[in-house]
Amino acid sequence: MTRNFLIVAMFALALPTKAQEVDGDQLGSWYMYFFQKRFGESRFGIQGDYQFRFWNTATDLEQVLLRSGFTYRPEKTNILFTLGYANITTGAFGDSDETFNENRMYQEALIPQKLGARFYLTHRFRYEQRWIADQDFRTRYRYNIFVNVALTGTELKKGVLYFALYNEIFINGQRTIGNDRTVELFDRNRLYLGMGYGLLSNLRIQAGWMNQTTDIWSKGQTQLSIHHNF
Repeated sequence: MTRNFLIVAMFALALPTKAQEVDGDQLGSWYMYFFQKRFGESRFGIQGDYQFRFWNTATDLEQVLLRSGFTYRPEKTNILFTLGYANITTGAFGDSDETFNENRMYQEALIPQKLGARFYLTHRFRYEQRWIADQDFRTRYRYNIFVNVALTGTELKKGVLYFALYNEIFINGQRTIGNDRTVELFDRNRLYLGMGYGLLSNLRIQAGWMNQTTDIWSKGQTQLSIHHNF
């Protein structure tokens, strides 16, 4: 009887659990708030974002991400530098309530451009230092290009409808993460298409669809975001 129990137990452990399998056909949803503020006429400010991500519409938690940082804009330039911190709680896919935590420091540079009368481009370079539960210290490199195209005006302001596109690639800084585990050099890519509208001169709302591709799965999710400068 003991021998049969051990065989059954070993077989069960060898099977993948539902929490480990990400269903690429299931549409997820991300709800996000982005903010930015400049301190008076100084070159300093703050920016950040709060994100609530779900594997499905709103019940199966994927991540809660809380991120903010101090910004600095050098004189006679439009580049914005940020030094910040993020706390991330990640949930397992499916019925499992298991979560793990990550603390993260990051440095980034935002470089905006305007092409013609209606095309607004922003390049974002970000370097992350990551402390993830049960893993060795890790780093990651990210590059994102944002493209906003004003449709009913020439500026992204109140009453203007615009098209939004971005693509971001993530590259791991380390391959080994502890306990004989490894990750790929390529971490993930995110491609987004959406529409936005200026509610106020300093407040925009945006909705769209994003496809996220890792080295083991690809999944789509809707996104609803608020962008606030105050």
